[in-house]
Amino acid sequence: MITVHHLSNSRSQRILWMLEELGVPYQVRRYERDPETMLAPASLKEIHPLGKSPVITDGDLVVAESGAIIEYLANTYGKDTMLPAGGGQQWLDYTYWLHYAEGSLMPPLVLRLVFQKVKTSPMPFFIRPVAKGIADKTTATFIGPMIKTHLDFVESHLAKNTWFLGNQLSAADIQMSFPLEAAVARGMVGDNRTHITAWVERVHARPAYQRALEKGGKYDFA
Repeated sequence: MITVHHLSNSRSQRILWMLEELGVPYQVRRYERDPETMLAPASLKEIHPLGKSPVITDGDLVVAESGAIIEYLANTYGKDTMLPAGGGQQWLDYTYWLHYAEGSLMPPLVLRLVFQKVKTSPMPFFIRPVAKGIADKTTATFIGPMIKTHLDFVESHLAKNTWFLGNQLSAADIQMSFPLEAAVARGMVGDNRTHITAWVERVHARPAYQRALEKGGKYDFA
């Protein structure tokens, strides 16, 4: 049986959702973040040397990294439901969105979070105005415009497509869920990107997604 090594409020929630969509039996082993650092516990390193979630075990196999896990599950259990039929442009689009989620969209979202943390982290009082100024300037001139470009791009695509490959849910949607949920939850999408908001609402309305939430526990982005 598949075991999902699941960290609360993490990318592993989308792995639970995919397994629920596939109807594949699995069990959840929960891990809690350190309340001070918000990092994963050291016990995750017993499963994979990097000690990060998500990781799954399927028999003797250990699979880490969200994209690799989703590809493995799609190719092993979801060829008829989670993958585009045949090759051609639709297969290239599937591959694109699968890699775009973490390779292009997620980095500026993480950078934004890091620079927000810089402004609130403990530091000598005389350093705080300098740190805040650098963080604000970097966000305004570099990170913010980059996020806008990406969200406008995704909004334009979803204006013409119900799901990322058209009218049917695929593994690409599973992979795209975490960054778009995070963007909506953190107020980055705004009122003018209605198609991203509607897509996230469609995701959250799916029965499989609701079952995954019940099994995964706390998840602020839902």
